[in-house]
Amino acid sequence: MSPAETPHRFYGRRKGKALRRRHSGLMEELLPQFRFDAAAALDPSRRRWLEIGFGGGEHLAHQAALNPHVEMIGAEAFINGVAKLLSLIDASALKNIRIHFGDARDALTALPDACLDRIYLLYPDPWPKARHNKRRLVNQSTLAEFHRLLKPDGVFIFASDIDDYVAWTLAEIAAFARFAEHGERTEPPENWIETRYEAKARREGRGSAYLKFRPL
Repeated sequence: MSPAETPHRFYGRRKGKALRRRHSGLMEELLPQFRFDAAAALDPSRRRWLEIGFGGGEHLAHQAALNPHVEMIGAEAFINGVAKLLSLIDASALKNIRIHFGDARDALTALPDACLDRIYLLYPDPWPKARHNKRRLVNQSTLAEFHRLLKPDGVFIFASDIDDYVAWTLAEIAAFARFAEHGERTEPPENWIETRYEAKARREGRGSAYLKFRPL
């Protein structure tokens, strides 16, 4: 489903600066090869990780290179970010990435139960104004989908440099009551790579919290 066809009301940017010629070419030639088909049957024996809102794709490509046996699904509605990920895929000849170009919620509802080993939500838009908090991706509806999609030993990993969003997430998790937190909040997940968002936060004097939850 393309961004224009999403049944959800989407907030946020779809496109930034005009794509360079090379990126436009990758969108036309490479994206069809790596587009994620949520309607296709999934191999239940294969490990599968999902990153929602992968930005420029640095973390997704990094994890794909380190874990070639894992099918990496990236969901992103921002065309410039998708183009950047395709550039990384092309440069490193990555084969284990599939891209959902559109609203991540469409991919979540289309996926079958217990098909994911990990879900990453890293530095999502915090929608800091109080009247916009309801736009935050972490909410009871989304958590219900995460819980449905994760395998019993799966993990949901959230990272943010915005204290209010961290507190919001912990409150939503507590209200949902079907996830248990584990690990240290100051310690990033294994094989971590600093993304540009994290680097920007560090330059501006903000630390990050890394929350990890397992389904109950």
